[in-house]
Amino acid sequence: MSTSLLYHGFGLIGYSYQSAKYVKGKVTFTLSKDLSKLECPECRSKSLTRRGTVDRLFKTLPIGKKQILLHVPIHRIECNQCGCLKQEKINFADPKKTYTHSFKRYVLELSKLTTIKHVAQHLGLSWDTVKEIQKEYLHRHFRKPRLKGLRFLAIDEISIGKTHKYLTIVYDLLVGVVVFIGDGKGADALDPFWPSLKKSGACIEAVSIDMSPAYIEAVRCNLPTATVVFDHFHVIKYFNDRLSEFRRQLYHETKDAQEKQILKGTRWLLLKNPDNLIEKNREREHLEEALRINKPLATAYYMKEELRQIWNQSSKSEAKKLLSHWVAKARKSDIRMLAKFSNTISAHRTGILAYYDYRISTGPLEGTNNKIKTLQRQSYGFRDKEFFKLKILAIHQSEYALIG
Repeated sequence: MSTSLLYHGFGLIGYSYQSAKYVKGKVTFTLSKDLSKLECPECRSKSLTRRGTVDRLFKTLPIGKKQILLHVPIHRIECNQCGCLKQEKINFADPKKTYTHSFKRYVLELSKLTTIKHVAQHLGLSWDTVKEIQKEYLHRHFRKPRLKGLRFLAIDEISIGKTHKYLTIVYDLLVGVVVFIGDGKGADALDPFWPSLKKSGACIEAVSIDMSPAYIEAVRCNLPTATVVFDHFHVIKYFNDRLSEFRRQLYHETKDAQEKQILKGTRWLLLKNPDNLIEKNREREHLEEALRINKPLATAYYMKEELRQIWNQSSKSEAKKLLSHWVAKARKSDIRMLAKFSNTISAHRTGILAYYDYRISTGPLEGTNNKIKTLQRQSYGFRDKEFFKLKILAIHQSEYALIG
């Protein structure tokens, strides 16, 4: 085996091939060090006295399905110049590791395509070794996200696991990366983020959040010059929750058995975008019948569709007129749910209309939240919370595709 093959194939410099051994599907190459390349690990002097060797085995890139091991004698050397007595510095592997740099890079490349379990099975490693390689890489590259230069943020929480634990995610809308992960939800989860953001010198122009009072207070206290933009998807979701409760109330109040039967199957139809109703399942026909027989439900439903139009206007002034008209109409409807919601909308009017100053939303963050849930499903959960957070910070590099 030539020295060129050792360099280009396995990343080894200063070694020569001695012999090969084949045992139980594994190939072990014995190598020797070019003694002229030895130098002191401290002062790099070549005036040395050799004090014996220690044989070590390193796992390196496989050849086909064959595992490849490198048997390398590591010299213990004493420097005649500085008096240092240490083992020689290994340039192809990290200290105290049993695998080479090239093998580590191969593991990381495979990890982008499949799970830790399958990488471990393919390479004959333990699950913990693959995880250790991934965690070390993620810790080095993503432990401290870059905060300088941030301008537009989105903040939202995500539920993880079946025990309803939460993480609060802060997302850079300009670059498309997660920049902070807080434990729990609410303002307290963001407490560690604000000092780091202030220290970075970032000038935040706008922040997209839901209408949570805790987030509103946290942003206004820590970013007094930033514009708060209420995410329109969350506003509509909030209305949909009220609409669903209103339908349930109407269902229990009605005495007509036929009307009950019609209302019973309309919950998801009321929440759907009209363009997404499936004609072949007669969803539109069913919804129209429910709206025809129950006037309060019809009023609430059409008010929802009018509310959606606030974010589709040509200018902020037009949106402001439509919002004022909607609030007035809701208060005159004699429907308590609409009247209460109109008060909520009126109280958050500035943040809703701020969309026309900064057209941002938490939509991209919702997409990242879906990636996080996919990551959880593929991994069947995470025992190491720090590792899970590092995976989230690097999730913008992940790509998920349907297989089939």
